[in-house]
Amino acid sequence: MRNLFFLILCFLWAGIANAQQNVGFRKGNIQSPEINPDHSVTFRLQADKAKQVLVLGDWEANEGKGEMKKNKAGVWEYTTPVLPSEMYTYRFSIDGVVDLDPVNPFTKRDVGNIFSVFFVDGGYADQYQVKDVPHGDMITTWYHSNRLQADRRLSVYLPPFYGKENKSYPVFYLLHGSGGDETAWVELGNVARIMDNLIAAGKAEPMIVVMPNGNSGKQAAPGETAENHAYKPVMTNQLPGYKNGDYELAFPEIVQFIDTKYRTIPDKAHRAIAGLSMGGFHTLYTSINYPTYFDYIGLFSAGLNMTTVDQTLPAYRDLEGKLKGLKQTGYKLFWLAIGNTDFLYEANQTFRKQMEAVDFKYVYHESTRGHIWANWRQYLLLFAPQLFK
Repeated sequence: MRNLFFLILCFLWAGIANAQQNVGFRKGNIQSPEINPDHSVTFRLQADKAKQVLVLGDWEANEGKGEMKKNKAGVWEYTTPVLPSEMYTYRFSIDGVVDLDPVNPFTKRDVGNIFSVFFVDGGYADQYQVKDVPHGDMITTWYHSNRLQADRRLSVYLPPFYGKENKSYPVFYLLHGSGGDETAWVELGNVARIMDNLIAAGKAEPMIVVMPNGNSGKQAAPGETAENHAYKPVMTNQLPGYKNGDYELAFPEIVQFIDTKYRTIPDKAHRAIAGLSMGGFHTLYTSINYPTYFDYIGLFSAGLNMTTVDQTLPAYRDLEGKLKGLKQTGYKLFWLAIGNTDFLYEANQTFRKQMEAVDFKYVYHESTRGHIWANWRQYLLLFAPQLFK
């Protein structure tokens, strides 16, 4: 009996050990990244045999590049200049091989790349983190598109207390850029945290935020479609349906689904639409093709390089005439934002001239830097409080 008991214990221990065989346990006491009191950031890496180690990040100082030095303990180390408050992404280059920070468990996917992540507090980043405030719900759901002949996935933010009181809400449709999907604004844009914090502070009206998948040839994010892992993240111009106008013309199906499924105020005065890059392009053409749908329109670093667009397609035909149509129908806010080093800067200035030529009123915001998530999160912080006032 004693031998049988011993055998059972051995089998149990073997099972536990086997279940844990892919789990790595961090060794040593290396801290990376370390946010210093002055808001500089120190990175450390144990790489005994490496000859050159770089840190590659998305901060502005030194173009986000730092050469790490091996200290007396044999640990590679680099400290940035003082960084403004933001959420930052970075990776290490170890003798030319780019990899994550092995002691930082926090990561984000951007298109097909995975980055390590950290926050520098004391400003914008405070709005991107969880606070002790009422929280909304972030969910995913599916709708059917007749025009695109597919079931398609959406991410939806429901504000705090949704469903707990007899109340209907305005809706903000927020669109991603090329290479993104319905998870992009959730993960990289920190939408739920931003909206929770703005609403709790009384800076934004409680609202539903809907984040559709803008890749008309795909149902959902990579790994969430019937193709499973056969579909890997790529830029949208490599996917079927890119800029053929179907997504924009099919947009009323999304609006109708949301108005049917959720407690919305289903009119123009209580709908907003905005998007970054490709999503800004989608926003423009959705709003001007359906001028009775949205009173609030936002273009964030919009992809308005029209040299890549077939302007004979129904969705993209007669930009000037459709702008005049939206002007005549009326709207409350048309908001355009761009960074002064963005590669789309000149295209956005050209579009401003097109609007001004037909006396189309808009609000313009110009920031520093380029085509980056730091700008788009900050634009959301500026745009959302202006909605539904």
